[in-house]
Amino acid sequence: MQVISCLKQVPDTTQVQIDPVTNTLVRDGIPFIMNPYDTHALEESLRLRDDYGVRAVALSMGPPNAEATLRKACALGVDDAILLSDRCFGGADTLATSMVLSAAIKRLSMLDELAIVFCGKQTIDGDTAQVGPGIASRLGLHQLTLVDRIELLDLERKKIRVRRKLEGRYEIVEAPLPVMITVVREINQPRYPTVPLRLAAEDVEVKVWDNSVLQLDVETIGLKGSPTWVSKIFSPERDQGEIIGDGLSDPEGTAQLLLDKLLSKDLLAV
Repeated sequence: MQVISCLKQVPDTTQVQIDPVTNTLVRDGIPFIMNPYDTHALEESLRLRDDYGVRAVALSMGPPNAEATLRKACALGVDDAILLSDRCFGGADTLATSMVLSAAIKRLSMLDELAIVFCGKQTIDGDTAQVGPGIASRLGLHQLTLVDRIELLDLERKKIRVRRKLEGRYEIVEAPLPVMITVVREINQPRYPTVPLRLAAEDVEVKVWDNSVLQLDVETIGLKGSPTWVSKIFSPERDQGEIIGDGLSDPEGTAQLLLDKLLSKDLLAV
């Protein structure tokens, strides 16, 4: 059986800039990282590989330089890494992205029985949390979102029980395999690569699948297959209020500034 973790290479959001003309991310000169939520999805797939002997596969869709993200997954010990890269995949929204990923997962499931597809709960560049459920919908998988713990995995009976982290409470859900799981940060602490695995990862073959492999209709993928268009990106204007001090580096000073401000406006009884 195999578990597949879907990984995305994203721009470091601390250095993101927006092109005011095209309303797209300026990618030149911006460092890229593995989507932080996906690191936890990858770690959970590796833990199941260690505990149950399942095959761990890392899957990513992106430009050729996304190979670097998959090499990081190889350095952590995945059994296989596949990059979905083709010009016709470019410009995809969440609908078109889930189309390509689903086609690749379906192809992989023909080679080895599928147990779990792991995704991070969302990506830091889009924050839509739609790709994981989109994959589940296209492949007819049971979807378990916002999972912070796997309570039980029975591969023989093809059953899984997880805990979902909801607002103010937890929910225990049981479902038959195969499933799609989106994870939150609390599910685990990602491991660090060992030196031998880091060195070995440089020689690992990262398989590249283009559309000649997946055979998808180009009208349903990439920019052509994306019904979502960004019309404008802007920072919201603040109608009122102000930022007072720095509550992290000087909490006492910030509290005093706030008190002074309230007293000056007679909003606080002495």
